[in-house]
Amino acid sequence: MNMKEKLYYNGDILTLEEEMYVEALLIKNGKIYKLGKKEDLIKETSNNVEQIDLQGKTLMPSFMDAHSHFSGYASSFTQVDLAETVNFKEIAEAIKKFIEKNKVPVGKWIQGDGYDQNFLEEKVHPTLELLDQVAPNNPLVVKHKSGHMGVFNTMALKELGITADTPNPDGGVIEKKDGVLTGYIEEAAYMYYIQRLPMVSNEAFMDSLMKAQNTYASYGITTVQEGFVVEQLVPIFQYLIQSKMLKIDLIGFLNIAKADELRERFANCLQKYDNHVKMGGYKTFLDGSPQGRTAWMRTPYEGETKNYYAYGTQKDEEVEEKLERAIKDNMQIIVHCNGDAACEQYITQYGIARKKTNATNDIRPVIIHAQLLDRDQLDKVKALHMIPSFFVAHVYHWGDIHIKNYGIERASRISIAHSAQEKGIIYTFHQDSPVIDPNMLETIWCAVNRQTKTGVLLGEDEKVSPLDALKAVTKNVAYQYFEEDIKGTLKEGKLADLVILDKNILKIDPMEIKDVQVLETIKEGKTIYKKA
Repeated sequence: MNMKEKLYYNGDILTLEEEMYVEALLIKNGKIYKLGKKEDLIKETSNNVEQIDLQGKTLMPSFMDAHSHFSGYASSFTQVDLAETVNFKEIAEAIKKFIEKNKVPVGKWIQGDGYDQNFLEEKVHPTLELLDQVAPNNPLVVKHKSGHMGVFNTMALKELGITADTPNPDGGVIEKKDGVLTGYIEEAAYMYYIQRLPMVSNEAFMDSLMKAQNTYASYGITTVQEGFVVEQLVPIFQYLIQSKMLKIDLIGFLNIAKADELRERFANCLQKYDNHVKMGGYKTFLDGSPQGRTAWMRTPYEGETKNYYAYGTQKDEEVEEKLERAIKDNMQIIVHCNGDAACEQYITQYGIARKKTNATNDIRPVIIHAQLLDRDQLDKVKALHMIPSFFVAHVYHWGDIHIKNYGIERASRISIAHSAQEKGIIYTFHQDSPVIDPNMLETIWCAVNRQTKTGVLLGEDEKVSPLDALKAVTKNVAYQYFEEDIKGTLKEGKLADLVILDKNILKIDPMEIKDVQVLETIKEGKTIYKKA
């Protein structure tokens, strides 16, 4: 049975194509059938058409998530929310309330997520002693908002087999003071152990995944990313495919260190959709977090520690080998790089890998976060057809911390979107959820205004226009995913992935963009979210 046809009119229908606005849009069978004048499109309809008066609202392509962690965002609904805590006392109270409310049994793991020592009164990470006191009978980890570090209590360290004799892995730290574990673990060590935590029940996690899906849809998003697919996620994703639970498209990027076995497990959805799930490529990490002072830099951090640049997580030859693998497999690779030294390693090794393989294919390699990618590196980025995906909302959320860590001049050159645009480089924006909510309108506001939480204008010359910011969360993301033929703009034959906003962000004061409301989200012609 054919879906009902839909004809939209009487609003700002923003195409993001050369002809920016059209009078009306007609949907048939989940795709954009035609655009043009209402009187002409009515002639193309059948009796099975619904005419929808936009009443002056804005209809445009739906937002696309260029980088986040869908399962991680889902997991955040089952954890202690520490994002708004401002001191150790509030962290302790939040954990205690969680234990009481959920009647957490003795011995069951507890995870807290979202603290940031930069915004705590104590200005340091929570202590092992605090965590032991608040959860003496449960293994407990509290995760830093960046997702790159955290603190474990004594019971958690014991459960994971971590002792004072456990060595630091390459690219990671298990902190010890005077030979005694502090509970603080960062980067490669943290990633290793956090993946070994037991998952919640299947039923609870599936509920969380559906809640995550609905939340993304409420922000106007119809395509989301799973930024690092590891072995533990295989059964979850296979169930999502088989159950047909997804209403939005989910694009995963496989841990390249486990490429062979993961490719085999996802053979039916490699670079193609299977019930809304697609494995789009590979993923690896080269450094850490700028606000956590683990982003690998070419210039030293400000502060008490002299000549501290942080560090990379892999040797050059390891990186080059992984990039060769991606090129030979013709699989896109997305690489986490925050610091300019990490970006330089990626750029250099990708160039070497292309020469070694005599590559003629363009895998559109993505620089994830690209926070401190600098202007002198952009010519090489363009020559190699690399795509920076900027976490531009850092300007607001952590801009003041970056000023402290790098000084005002260097901090002003975070997320250099305007400089990239001047070079003709295609770039995208993302939120790295669960680090922050997938609020695309806040991200656009950040890119256009570049204002920190304390009101500092950080890098005025790196502001972009509302139109260019909008393209960085729609049209450019479709290109990043090799989906420009089916998504990202309103054009005949493309999927009817749409969002209705209460205002046109191109026609309002740029400072008001963050207050624009998502009224409805439409995936392939079907409404998947409607504001109450």
